[in-house]
Amino acid sequence: MIPTVHLGDVATIERAGVDPSDLPPDTRYLGLEHIERGGRIISYETVGAAGLASTKFRFSRDHVLFGKLRPNLGKIARPEFDGVSSTDILPIRPGMRLDRDYLTHYLRQPSVVQYAATRATGANLPRLSPSALAAFEIPLPPIEEQRRIAAILDQAGAIRTKRRQVLAHLDALAESTFHAMFEGEPATATVADIGSSIRTGPFGSQLLHSEFVDEGVAVLGLDNVVGNDFRWGERRFITPAKYERLKRYTVQPGDVLISIMGTTGRCVVVPDGIPTAINTKHICAITADRSRVEPAFLRASFLWHPTSREHLRRQTKGSIMDGLNMGIIKAMPVPTPGLDRQKEYVARVAAVDAQRAVVGRALAADDELFGSLQSRAFQGEL
Repeated sequence: MIPTVHLGDVATIERAGVDPSDLPPDTRYLGLEHIERGGRIISYETVGAAGLASTKFRFSRDHVLFGKLRPNLGKIARPEFDGVSSTDILPIRPGMRLDRDYLTHYLRQPSVVQYAATRATGANLPRLSPSALAAFEIPLPPIEEQRRIAAILDQAGAIRTKRRQVLAHLDALAESTFHAMFEGEPATATVADIGSSIRTGPFGSQLLHSEFVDEGVAVLGLDNVVGNDFRWGERRFITPAKYERLKRYTVQPGDVLISIMGTTGRCVVVPDGIPTAINTKHICAITADRSRVEPAFLRASFLWHPTSREHLRRQTKGSIMDGLNMGIIKAMPVPTPGLDRQKEYVARVAAVDAQRAVVGRALAADDELFGSLQSRAFQGEL
C-alpha cells in the first residue's frame, strides 16, 4: 500500500513577498487570468508593462503554481520560467522526496480539485488557505516511481493536447473559409430583407421560471447558443398545454438563433431533428428566406462579415456585451451572394463539421482514458 503524507510534510508553500518596484521591468508576471482552467499557461506580462504596484510572490521553474482563488477552476500550472505572480497564486516548492510533475498531476485530478473547492472559504470569492492546502494528503511512492507515473501521464496528456490542437484548427476553418470565399463581398441587404420571420421569445408573465417542468416541449435559451454551436445544456420544458398558448414562438430546424441578453452576439443554426421547441426572451430567432440566403451562411455573416460586425459594434457603443434588440438585428447589413456560392460554402463547412465530430469523439475517449489512468496512478495500479 502506498504511504500517504500531508503535502506540507514534503513541500513548502513559499510566499516570499516582493515589491515590483525592486524588480527588473522585464521580469515575467503571471496572474490568474494568464492560466486557463486545467493549468495551461496561455500568456504572461512583464512587470514593467503591467504597471504592478502591490506585493507579488516570487516563483521559479522548480515550483508548482496553485490558484487559490476559486480553486474549483483547477488553475494549477508548471511554469518553465522564473518570475512573480499575483498573491492569489501559491508557489509550491516540492522537497527532495516529491517530484514536481507528479505533484502537478496529483493536484490536477478532478477529485482533488473538487476537494479543494470544498475546503475554500468565502461566499463570493472563495479562497483556499495555504494551511488548508498544506494539509492535503498525497500518496508518496518512491521518487523513481513518482517520475514513472508522471511520465506516463505526461505522454497521455500530450496526446490529448494534440487532439485539442486539431480540434482548434478545425474550429477556425469555417471562419477562414468564409473569409477566403467572400472577402470584399458587399452587404447588399438587411436581416429584415432576408428573414421571413424574426421574433424573440415570450416576455414577462407569458413564461415564468416556475412554469418549467421535467418533461414536455423544450425551451431553448442562452446555454444552447453560447458556444456559437448548437448544443443541449440545461434542459427546460413546458407542458403541452402551455405550448399551445406559446406556439408562435416555435423554433424550426434551420432557424438562426442569436443571443440578445447576457452573453450577447452568439449565433447558431438549429439542427435538423430537434424536438418541438420554443425560445426564451434571451434569444432572437430568424427564419431565413431560403430563396435568398442559406441559414449557415447567414450565421457566418453575423459572426464574421466586417460590415455586419461593424454595425453591431456601432449600435452597441463598441461592445456587443451591451445588449442587442430586434431593431438592431433587423437593420444589420448582410451580403447576399448567389445561392450556388452560399451552398458551396455550406457544403465545405459541413465536411469540416463531420471531421470535428470524429475528432471530438476521439478526444472524449482520450479524456476518459486519461481519467482512468489518473485514478489508477495514484492508487498504485499503473
